[in-house]
Amino acid sequence: MNTQKLSNIPLKDYREFLGKCGCKMIGIEGGHEKWVRRDLLRPIIVQTHVDPVPEFIVKNTLRNLNLTRKDFFNILFDVK
Repeated sequence: MNTQKLSNIPLKDYREFLGKCGCKMIGIEGGHEKWVRRDLLRPIIVQTHVDPVPEFIVKNTLRNLNLTRKDFFNILFDVK
């Protein structure tokens, strides 16, 4: 899995990942979705008009969720 990169993640997959992490979308405003989870201090904002999701956005989300790059792909592809 070392060859997988966080760049060029489709918006659809990013949303799926957030859902699998227990995040819920609570609203859309002006092309931005707001995702929350009980233990997060601030919401995760997703730009609906940017596809694929930029790598720095994915990395920031992983930092907020306290997850690694490997965790991202394991969660997204249901690897146990």
